[in-house]
Amino acid sequence: MPDVTLAGLSILVVEDERLLCKQITAYLEKLDADVTGANTVQAAKRFLADLDFDLVLLDVNLPDGRGTDLLKERIFPANTGVIVMTAEGAISGAVEAMRLGALDYLVKPFDPAQLPLVVGRAQRNKRSARLEEHRRRVTAGQEFFFGKSLAHLEGHLQKIIAADNRVQDRLPPVLIQGETGTGKTTIARRLHRQGPRASQPLVEVNCSTLPDTLAESELFGHERGAFTDARAARMGLFEAANGGALFLDELPSLSPAMQAKVLTAIEDRKIRRLGGTRELPIDVRIIAATNRDLKELVAEGKFRQDLFHRLDLFRLQLPPLRERGDDILKLAETLLMRLRERHHLPRKAISESGKKRLLAHPWPGNVRELAHEIERAIVFSEGDTLDFEHLEASAGPRSPAPARAGDWFNPDFTFPAEGFLIEEAINRLIQHALKQTGQNVSAAARLLGVSRDYLRYRLFGKQSGKTGD
Repeated sequence: MPDVTLAGLSILVVEDERLLCKQITAYLEKLDADVTGANTVQAAKRFLADLDFDLVLLDVNLPDGRGTDLLKERIFPANTGVIVMTAEGAISGAVEAMRLGALDYLVKPFDPAQLPLVVGRAQRNKRSARLEEHRRRVTAGQEFFFGKSLAHLEGHLQKIIAADNRVQDRLPPVLIQGETGTGKTTIARRLHRQGPRASQPLVEVNCSTLPDTLAESELFGHERGAFTDARAARMGLFEAANGGALFLDELPSLSPAMQAKVLTAIEDRKIRRLGGTRELPIDVRIIAATNRDLKELVAEGKFRQDLFHRLDLFRLQLPPLRERGDDILKLAETLLMRLRERHHLPRKAISESGKKRLLAHPWPGNVRELAHEIERAIVFSEGDTLDFEHLEASAGPRSPAPARAGDWFNPDFTFPAEGFLIEEAINRLIQHALKQTGQNVSAAARLLGVSRDYLRYRLFGKQSGKTGD
């Protein structure tokens, strides 16, 4: 007996040879599959009308008709895979069945030990179809990889990848935080592409686009009849990502009830479809992302603390584009090159004045905004260079804070001969950030690019009684 399991799979065997049907059923049941038998076309139709099946093993020649007729009549739900069985010498029936949508075929007589291999292959084909459906829906919003400008995160990524290679069987969750447009999705793809599961699917879902009424069905799937429009069973994204990774972007957008279900799926490594009773085993690596501070959301009661602790094993904090200095120019060049290659555009360079404008712009939309502005500059530029003159108009007038001649906020500041007290400078920065945020420590920490714990330590030392918010 092979060391495999088909636990959680519901299989219909349509075969009129009683002994063969018993052999197939017994073998599949020893692998923990839930098996139903039928010996005619009509019996198969009755079972398919009342029950949902993951797979059907379908004989081509039956007493009251041909199994291929069921395929022609589109009796099988889209989520049900079909494997046809045909006698040696009757391969044409199998070919016809494959043309009509069957996933695979078996030639009789066959060794039942072939069943796990064929069933596993059919399940992978089903999952690929679900993934393709998902990819079609998200392709429009995908960003291309933006190259070496993220090299500063390489050390963090390599630590996570090294940990992945040590515990390949159960990869820990990763949490990515950063403002909208900083490249969280790109980092998730890079992490997956360089990890031990690169050959397996990475399924992406933006949780903020899932209405509460559809979130459970989309993530965990549903059985036929689970709700009014559920005319057929459907695989969820957790199942589609089985063996690979699931990227949950803007996870805090899910309701507390859905957060609890996600936590259960992570901890138990099992899911249950909406309207179903069977628990389906899953092996999915979770990559979660958010543009908000999860610690703050936990403190405000807007995110489950237990889920936060489960996700917060590896955390990557992506800086906003405005804080990345000259890296903006490297990134702009990379994006420009990719756009030229993708759309076969003429070569254009960024002028010196264009570079200054790129560095001066605040980039509230981060990398996504930069990509948009480069594309717009290419479209409207009539010469060989990109000047980004529209950035000055779109930015509007600025009102820089007044600065004294000896103030280190002033770009003309020069160090005094007696030296510079950096601790005083840090304290002034902290007080300036606190004033700007109305004394909100968490918000000030974000402005300063440090953790809330570090800022609280700077403000209150080791006094445990202070909260700072």
